[in-house]
Amino acid sequence: MKFSRPPQRLDRVFSDAPLYFVTCCTYRKRPKLANEQMHEGFVRFAERAASEFAVAIGRYVIMPDHLHLFVAGPNEFDLGEWVGVLKRTVAKSLPKSDSLDPIWQRGFFDHLLRGDESYVGKWEYVRENPVRAGLVGDAAAWPYAGEIVVLQR
Repeated sequence: MKFSRPPQRLDRVFSDAPLYFVTCCTYRKRPKLANEQMHEGFVRFAERAASEFAVAIGRYVIMPDHLHLFVAGPNEFDLGEWVGVLKRTVAKSLPKSDSLDPIWQRGFFDHLLRGDESYVGKWEYVRENPVRAGLVGDAAAWPYAGEIVVLQR
């Protein structure tokens, strides 16, 4: 298929800061994340990202072997670079291990959200992850979830 002109870039389609749904998994799905040190390190990183770099993490859920979050940044925001910094920074807050294995699986999953309906729907699904995994009976009881900045589309 040939285009008579290049397709529009997303930054021209979405005039506001893009909102992404991001999932990062641990290496070999090892349960290393759902603990207080990780949670505190993640919240510190998120608060600093908002205050110093105008990158806002909205809602999030930290599962034992993966992390879900919603993030918005300025139009020039480089999501891949930012996720790399997130992984490196948060890994430093995890308990030390004798293993030489990495903490994180390479790469990450991301999805560009196109409206409030998509954000609400994704959040409702994500917040129930601890219940589906049998970790708690009610999503509100999961201690490793929350909202750093209220994001609205």
